[in-house]
Amino acid sequence: MSKITLPFEVEEAEGKHEGDPFACTLYKMLPEPMQEQTKEAVYLLEYLHMIPVNQFGIPEYHPTLSRGLGDLDSTNLIYPVEGGLFVHVIDDPLGGRGYYIAIEPKLSNGMDEGEMVRSSEMALLDYAMEFEGAETAAEQTEVLERLLEQLYKTQTNDESGLRGTIRKLISKTSKRNTQLLDGDLRVLKYIMVRDKIGIGILEPMIRDIYIEDISCSGLGSLFIEHKIFSSLRTGFEFNNATELDEFVLRLSERVKKPVTFRNPIVDASLPDGSRINIVYGEDVSKRGSNFTIRKFAETPLSILELIDFKSIDYIMAAYLSLIIGEGMNVFVSGETASGKTTLLNALNVFIHPDAKVVSVEDTPELAVPHPNWIREVTRPAKPGQEAAGVGMFDLLKAALRQRPNEILIGEIRGEEGLIAFGAMQTGHAVMATFHASTVEKLIQRLTGAPILVPKAYIDNLNVVVIQTSVTLPNGKAGRRAVSINEIVGYDSASDSFSFVEVFRWDPIKDVFEFSGNMNSYMMEQRIAPKKGIPSHKKRQIYGLLTKRARVLEKLSQNNVKDFNEFYRVIAKAQREGIF
Repeated sequence: MSKITLPFEVEEAEGKHEGDPFACTLYKMLPEPMQEQTKEAVYLLEYLHMIPVNQFGIPEYHPTLSRGLGDLDSTNLIYPVEGGLFVHVIDDPLGGRGYYIAIEPKLSNGMDEGEMVRSSEMALLDYAMEFEGAETAAEQTEVLERLLEQLYKTQTNDESGLRGTIRKLISKTSKRNTQLLDGDLRVLKYIMVRDKIGIGILEPMIRDIYIEDISCSGLGSLFIEHKIFSSLRTGFEFNNATELDEFVLRLSERVKKPVTFRNPIVDASLPDGSRINIVYGEDVSKRGSNFTIRKFAETPLSILELIDFKSIDYIMAAYLSLIIGEGMNVFVSGETASGKTTLLNALNVFIHPDAKVVSVEDTPELAVPHPNWIREVTRPAKPGQEAAGVGMFDLLKAALRQRPNEILIGEIRGEEGLIAFGAMQTGHAVMATFHASTVEKLIQRLTGAPILVPKAYIDNLNVVVIQTSVTLPNGKAGRRAVSINEIVGYDSASDSFSFVEVFRWDPIKDVFEFSGNMNSYMMEQRIAPKKGIPSHKKRQIYGLLTKRARVLEKLSQNNVKDFNEFYRVIAKAQREGIF
């Protein structure tokens, strides 16, 4: 079992009433919204009793979080997550990294959770056949909860059922009384589903829509990257290498890619679509097994939400909408965790709604709202199985035979890059992410081994967006599209490439500059003719660009920001020829 560490000493609070929890002094001090929550979840009140409020104060309750909360000088707040759980975010009193504490239901009367789970497992062994045919997590949860309820409510007059087991455990572990509380059944259901069908202690973090990354670097604390509060230390930590190894093994089995000493590294997807990387064993990871989970929301962020986050601005979004809508080829490039896939997903909306889209990925991360979307994912070869592996190269070759209007590539790493440029040569529109922090480095990687794109092919790539994690003027971390660049061409005589930076981010003011205004090669030479603008009036395209930016701003003001709703509005406008 992992250890739970809190940033404060837990003391028995004065004024806590055994019989009526809502008669205590602390409850009366809570603001009304927090009182309402504790009535629905008494365990939240029990957690609040653990906090030395004289030192830290009563946490604020926030039903939802806003970006502005990340700018507060001090943090001490609680917010809800899916499934009736709560999270407490609080500053480290010693001045270190802030804490993220998951508040979960607890068994009453001081019962030992581990012993209760083991006893429940033993009681359920006789009902193993009931799980046959329950394939999905929802079906398995329904069976497990039904069996627990059945075991709990039967054989009430003797000590042989699960109810009797619970009664014995209460008598054995409780220092207060042996009263059996029906609320324990709900708690037991949560714990069993969390550990047997979910992913154990990570479940609250997986349910939290505000978390981007979950990281275990070996023995010690788990850490998260929070959308509002950046890097936080969780209350969970592993202090025993054997227990960490066992947890990692169960985690790998949950994603159906078990790690072994022979195969200690695994990349996979969790049931919710999050991406996980596992490294198993101290022989390859000296601090112990480690894992990293990159979460992906079921509904991607829209381009208007990214504008709200200042990752991009309206005129840049309008520019990219014209580029993508006219079938130009676009790469979103940057370092790991810089927001490349997030931006690419947001830009997918600008592909014409009637287009046939084929996506090719190692791990499914792309989200395409178009109805005619073929989603293809690589399959690694497995030792001892007849089925051969299917790589990015194979899928991309197959995609070319499917007559797509747009090809999306999750990430170009190797020889599939050459196929992608071949597709551009034959008129297929391609969008992809790429690992490079500048246009120069992107070209170096594309033209070097193992991708080896001929230099003369590079100008088939029209636009490169450089997406980067940056330090903002206020000292906080952020993500910005620091530049948008147009690839003009390759000069064989000088062996050099021409590209123009049309947008750049000003790190001092945290604003974007339209350096290519009235001087954009793509706008004037490629997009204007497609829009039927004659060459002597080609600068009219900038008026269209400004008009689109105003449309996007108007949609934002009308709160049309949800990814799917935004797509429906834009799709209708594109079909009617007004966007």
